[in-house]
Amino acid sequence: MSEPQGTDQGLEVRGLVKHFGGVQAVRDVSFSAQPGECVALIGPNGAGKSTTFACIAGQHAPSGGQLLWQGEVLNHLPPAQRLQRGIARTFQVAQTFEALTVLQNVQLLLPGACALSPLQRLDRQPQESARALLSRVGLREQAAVDARSLPYGAKKRLELAMALAGLEPGPWAWQGHRPAGLLLLDEPAAGLAPSERAALMQLVRSLTRDTAGHARLAVLYTEHNMDAVFGVADRVLVLMQGRIAASGSAEAVVANELVRTHYLGRSFGQTPGAHHA
Repeated sequence: MSEPQGTDQGLEVRGLVKHFGGVQAVRDVSFSAQPGECVALIGPNGAGKSTTFACIAGQHAPSGGQLLWQGEVLNHLPPAQRLQRGIARTFQVAQTFEALTVLQNVQLLLPGACALSPLQRLDRQPQESARALLSRVGLREQAAVDARSLPYGAKKRLELAMALAGLEPGPWAWQGHRPAGLLLLDEPAAGLAPSERAALMQLVRSLTRDTAGHARLAVLYTEHNMDAVFGVADRVLVLMQGRIAASGSAEAVVANELVRTHYLGRSFGQTPGAHHA
């Protein structure tokens, strides 16, 4: 893969430490994710993936180390302020507003929507940006459908569109300037059938570059399904016991003796299509 275009600085995790009382969940974790990259964070249960992810997203404050995005330290910023700086996330179980239409769910997350008064209606908001995002995730035809009526795979796509809406430039952005964003996906393929997983993850992969091919989005995601890692992630980070045990391409990680012995199993990949960890 070519180097990301542009001068935007990405995510930098430097010596991240997180402990809960006497339990050290994350120990000196360091890595980066640059605009144009799709980085997967994998590992066994209890390895520290969720804690690392939550520290980056703002649900946990680090006990030590630094988290930087675009050169700014994030350590003590709440999630809302991280979103203002171009960091959005999704959840393992899709989070949508069930009583609203698909279009309204996306409109609600667009910059400026939070300024609506109780007397203003969402359907008065400009729809062009919301419809464009729905087209990007394959839901334009479902714009008028209530979110509660969507099958689960479509709800995953809607949540993705909602996260992207939060990364849209606000009215304060310089004309023509579209800052890089960081998309954090917590097990995006969880609960999906293999065909749905493949389609969603290829969509995720495509999001790292805009329609002109420029590297505008960094993606960091946690995952248990290895078929959602192969052919998608540019780099794979393997956490074990709170530390990064291996990193590299999916193929390099699978060939790592430590990873095969303590996580994937020595027989991993020997059965065709067996990509579930």
